[in-house]
Amino acid sequence: MTRELLLLRHGKSDWGVGGDDYHRPLKDRGKRGAQRIGVWLAQQKMVPDLIVTSPAERALVTAQKACKAMGNGDAGIQRDERMYAAGITELLAVLGDCPESAVRVMLVGHNPGLEELLVWLASAAVPVPEDGKLLPTATLARLQMPADWRALVAGCAHLDSITRPETLPKKFPYPAPDGKEWRDRPAYYYTQSSVIPYRVRDGKAEILVIASSKKNHLVVPKGIKDPGLSPRESAAKEALEEAGIEGEVAETALGSYTCEKWGATCTVAVYPMKVTRLIPEEEWEENHRGRVWVTPEQAARQLKQEELRPLVKKLEAMF
Repeated sequence: MTRELLLLRHGKSDWGVGGDDYHRPLKDRGKRGAQRIGVWLAQQKMVPDLIVTSPAERALVTAQKACKAMGNGDAGIQRDERMYAAGITELLAVLGDCPESAVRVMLVGHNPGLEELLVWLASAAVPVPEDGKLLPTATLARLQMPADWRALVAGCAHLDSITRPETLPKKFPYPAPDGKEWRDRPAYYYTQSSVIPYRVRDGKAEILVIASSKKNHLVVPKGIKDPGLSPRESAAKEALEEAGIEGEVAETALGSYTCEKWGATCTVAVYPMKVTRLIPEEEWEENHRGRVWVTPEQAARQLKQEELRPLVKKLEAMF
């Protein structure tokens, strides 16, 4: 039996952002590159059984973006500290710990370690590109490997292909990897979830509103429905991240609306959420947004998204 190894270098990171190397984020270009590789893997029916990533932000987000673009949730991604600033010895140890049941494994990490591993495994069979870069950012190498990874030797693998994101279509197929329509973002971006957070005081509902990410207007939590999560689960996730709240998301949506974004139409399901806990300000990552309780009348008047107004009134009528 043979197995497959996919080596994915992290996407283009943003050197203009302050902070240490470990927490350096991806540029938008880096995110798109990771997503193009993810869609390509789904199209080629080469979705990994296991994804192991360096925990550094630029590698972890690359793994997440690629995984979601494949149509999968990212909960199963394994972070391995050994892969940060790893050389061949550390990377071979990671491979040796991969279960034999994982026939196709993807490692997401950094250079020069990944390039060194690629050359060591495939030996002289690795062609040198004109620019001299084997694995530029968001580039994927595919290798055929022996079955036992606990005692790998130099030259034991066969290099099938090296795929660079710039060789792939800039747009993404919709509504699936074999879709005929092409959009600016992966297909899952166009299905979104939102909550209208509320509490009841003296028999009347109060609505929690927050500022938009740029603090230009008032909104309620909303975001892309993550692959692997239900609309309700995604809505609860957005509420925690954007508003720092936990609570009970109703099983039935109040309604839905559409909005234009990324060159196409997004559909947003809106759920009522009874707030049971406010995360302390110091633990809430997006506390720059601020949050305030208002009456339904104030919410309907102040929320930017006009389509939310009848849904706020529908929620108010429940009490």
